[in-house]
Amino acid sequence: MSARNSKTNKTAARERIRLEREQQAKKERTRRRLIVAGSTVAVLALAAGIGYGVMQANEPDAWESAKDAKTVTAPKNTSGENGTTVVIGKPAAKKTLEVYEDSRCPACASFEQAVGETMKQDVAAGKYKVQYVGATFIDNATRGEGSKNALSALGAALDVSPEAFSDYKAALYSKQFFPTESKDDFAKDSYLLKVADSVPALKDNAAFEKNVKDGTFDAWAMKMSAKFDKSDIKGTPSLKMDGKKINAEGSENTPMTVAEYRAAVDKALSAGTAS
Repeated sequence: MSARNSKTNKTAARERIRLEREQQAKKERTRRRLIVAGSTVAVLALAAGIGYGVMQANEPDAWESAKDAKTVTAPKNTSGENGTTVVIGKPAAKKTLEVYEDSRCPACASFEQAVGETMKQDVAAGKYKVQYVGATFIDNATRGEGSKNALSALGAALDVSPEAFSDYKAALYSKQFFPTESKDDFAKDSYLLKVADSVPALKDNAAFEKNVKDGTFDAWAMKMSAKFDKSDIKGTPSLKMDGKKINAEGSENTPMTVAEYRAAVDKALSAGTAS
């Protein structure tokens, strides 16, 4: 090998090494830039996610929006402001029994199971009308939705007819369908529709089903709940007639048996005049 070739080869080798080092350095710089860029994107994405989460947390939920709704769709067969006056019975009946209930209230379920049929017979006979006032305070205590959702569904039943409303309320409180207070089954539309299948007027009723699923009467339910909150009633079930609370004889408790109910309501019917 000539000295010239040896020198040329060494120079070429050094040049290759230099080029390889430059290429490696370039790749390293590119890699670092990509890492920095990726980290920046990740940080921005995280910040955006946190910001969106905070924004979502500050957004009112569906029930809060319904509570604050300026426009309220009230069911048929109602009257008064926002349709929150719900009276079931013959117009000629002189007396009105006010019934205050929460759909998730176990005591209300016991009351309806024991006394509901007697009340229904009295209303059909024209002895008195029933004014229903629905509450949702159990949801507030348990951070649930069942009281509100069931009240909205009751509005959908009332939109069908007063009879459908009464029958559906009885079904919701029945031993067959009423859940324990710790289970918020009424929060699920599917469960409310399952209960409705036991009511002939509501079974396969497309309009009723749509109103339940769409929450047509959610705002109405919240207005009804607000009406309860503004009353002087502190617990459910509670009964009033002529502005006076009806209690079982000799107690401060709501009559929970047919005998107690019959005695207390008959006494109220015979006292004073309709307000």
